[in-house]
Amino acid sequence: MAAEPAQIAGAAPRRSAAALAVPPAGRIRQANEAGIVRAAEAVFARDGFRGASMAEIAAQAGVAKANIHYYFRTKQQLYRAVLEGMLHDWLAETDSIRADADPAQALDAYVRAKMALAQTRPEASRVFAGEMLRGAPEMQDILRGELRELVARKSAVIEGWIAQGRMAPVDPPHLFFTIWAATQTYADFAPQVRAVLGARSLRGAPWQRATEHVVSLVLRGCGLGALAAGTAPSRAAGGLRTPAAPHPSPPRKRGGSKTSRRV
Repeated sequence: MAAEPAQIAGAAPRRSAAALAVPPAGRIRQANEAGIVRAAEAVFARDGFRGASMAEIAAQAGVAKANIHYYFRTKQQLYRAVLEGMLHDWLAETDSIRADADPAQALDAYVRAKMALAQTRPEASRVFAGEMLRGAPEMQDILRGELRELVARKSAVIEGWIAQGRMAPVDPPHLFFTIWAATQTYADFAPQVRAVLGARSLRGAPWQRATEHVVSLVLRGCGLGALAAGTAPSRAAGGLRTPAAPHPSPPRKRGGSKTSRRV
């Protein structure tokens, strides 16, 4: 077998306890694969699966094309690695949703983690969105298998919370769909968000404002408003105004129209 290529510059392996137990050669491989996958995220997000080339990905990673093929024999294999990596990271964040956890804290943690991934991995999110728009030809097995099973398990936890009176009745799978849509839109449709807000960047205060809004929206929708009450500011720097309370309805005119006032 060919010798392991030298570590790719800028590759950042994860430092979990499991990773530290891997021999040095294995850690180099993990780091190199991670660097290639991150480069592939950017190229696939920009050019799509058909438009991307291994040569462009190698250039983005700053390595020879042969190094890419050492780890990923085909473009399809690398594309699948990007998709599986993003989905794995999304699913890992559901660990906070446990039967013995506080519902408000668990959902708060999950939404914040999803928003953080939308900020740090926007290209991977856009690649995943593109795959879904194509009909998910590469991901059907995982969507119908691992993803479906995980949503079923976590939905059972939420149903348990509801049965115990710990949160308002909701449809658990659709709650997940809502959270995914609300968080991933800040990655997948970032140009639209920036344009509407009149912001050059969503970093800093604009991103914090978005995070607090989505957290508050989800918690209040689940009847967990006590934690959400102090999260959303009435105004964020550089953003549009968000009223702290709804505007009062205009006074109703007395007499006049014969139209029924029933709602």
